[in-house]
This record gives sequence, C-alpha cells and structure tokens, in this order.
Amino acid sequence: MDWSLIDCGRKGHVTYAPAEAEVRRQLRAQAEPGEAWRCLRCGAYVAGGPQMSGPAADAPVVLRGKEVRSALILRIFAVERFLRALAVAAIAFVVWRFEYARETIEQAFDRERPELRSLFHQLGYNIDNSKLVGLFNRALTLSPTTIKLLAIGLACYAAIEVVEGVGLWVGRRWGEYFAMVATSVGLPFEIYDLVNKVSAIGLVLFGINLFLVLYLVITKRLFGVRGGKRAYDDRLRSESIMDAAIAAAAADRKATGHTTTADHTTADHTTTNHTTAADHTTAPAQPEAPNPKTPASDKRPDAPTPGGETAAPHDAPTGTDSARAAP
Repeated sequence: MDWSLIDCGRKGHVTYAPAEAEVRRQLRAQAEPGEAWRCLRCGAYVAGGPQMSGPAADAPVVLRGKEVRSALILRIFAVERFLRALAVAAIAFVVWRFEYARETIEQAFDRERPELRSLFHQLGYNIDNSKLVGLFNRALTLSPTTIKLLAIGLACYAAIEVVEGVGLWVGRRWGEYFAMVATSVGLPFEIYDLVNKVSAIGLVLFGINLFLVLYLVITKRLFGVRGGKRAYDDRLRSESIMDAAIAAAAADRKATGHTTTADHTTADHTTTNHTTAADHTTAPAQPEAPNPKTPASDKRPDAPTPGGETAAPHDAPTGTDSARAAP
C-alpha cells in the first residue's frame, strides 16, 4: 500500500521550486502542456507551476511512506486521549459539584432508592449489592477537603491527557516523549488493579497503553533505542525527495568539476609539448669544434733548419731571391 499516494489523494500534492538552479533541474520536467514539478510526498510529476518556492533548505518537511502510516496511528491514539480527557473532566466536574449539592443529592437518592430497588429487583438485580451504590454511599461520607482534592486530581489528569493528545496529533518529538512517559507512569497502577481483579475494561485500557509505549519507543527510537534520534533523522533524510535532489545536484556539480579539471590538464600538457617542439626546431646550430689532429697553419714564420739555414716557405715560388741561401 502506497501511503504517500493515499495522503496526496486526501490532502493534495506538495510541489516546491528551489532557488538553486542545480536543485531546481532535479525537480522540474518539461511536459507537453508545459512544465511539471515533482511532488515531495508521492514523487509524481504534477503539471503546472510549483505551489511554493524558495531556498532548498527552507523546503517543507513532508512525511512519506511509513511515516504517513505512523502519523495516522498516532492520531488515533490522540483521539483516544481526547475522549479520555473529556470523560475524566466530566467526572471531575461532577465531583466538584457534589461538594456543593451533597445534601440535595443525598435527599434525592434516598427518595428514589425504593423505586430503583423495586425496578431492579424485578429485573433480578439487587442494587444494595451494587458496587456503584456502595461507592456513592462512601462518597457521601467524604470530607469537603477530600472531595476538593479528588476533583483537582481528576482535573489534572484530564489536562495531562489533553497534552498527550495534542503532542501525538501534531507528531512532535516532545509530544512523543511526553505521551510515553505519562503513559508509562500509569502502567504499574493498572497492573496492580488487574492483579486484584481482572476486568474487561481494565484489560482493554492496559493493552492500549502498553501498545502505545512500545510503539513510540521502537518506531520513534526514543531514549536512544535503535540508534536514537540521529538514526531516525537519517532515515527521514534518506526518504526525502528534496534531500535526494540536493545530493544529486552536488554529485553533478562534482562530476562537472572533475571533467573541467581534466580538460585543463590535457590542454596544459598539449601546450607544453608544442612549446618544447618549437624550441627544438628554432635552436641555432652549434659551431663545429676544431680537430686537434689538423696541422697548424702553413703561414707561420720560417723555422730554422739544423744547418742554420732557413727553410723556404711552402708557398714561395722556386727561383726567387727568398728561396736562395744566404751568403
């Protein structure tokens, strides 16, 4: 059963346009009639403009899936608490008025008791053995102070039930804690009453209260059970469509940043390679080093011979005066 879709059918879809462009693209689609926006509860795309807009962090918290069912169960408990508060408040009012009209009530009861006894006797029931009549006779013997304290106590109990009902109806964390603690305090007294005498009403009330305590502790992870509030909030974020859109936008932005960095790195390597090739192409030729085995130039001064004569230069023509020996 799709509780999200059921809740949308009952309350309507919830669409939101984030101010961030990356997140907006995750929630918007183009349809034939026009744009469509994704519902934050059921996930379906709804044709038309968004109902709300603003920063993604200010988007409304929308319950989805099992949380919708949980909210419905808590509201059923809230209604039960409201009805119980009305009943207890009515009893408190009767007790309070009983103090001011005790004599009138006692006279009226004594006047009508014979007729009531005869009526119930025909039905096979003796009202003198009735616990209700015994309780009424005991109340007639109570002191005014005791009656006032009893009325005040009943009124406080009714107020506690009202606070429980409000907390469960709105589904707030404080309401869940308050309802769990207040209900747990009354469980020992209910167990004591059941030990003394088992009754159908007592069993039903005890079963309702025990189920409420266990349900709140387990499903809402109160007092650190199953990871506590942190684990509960993590599960809500994992089911949130807005949080999923924010995460998808961040992933796209990260992937785009990596692609841009890779492109810049490739361009830098290409530029470096082109620059190196150009340096090799335009480099000037180095002069050739002289060969150490090459003979020295012939145009050196004439070296003397062992006989004291000067050798003729290699490039002097034969027959000139310079080629003849000195006298």
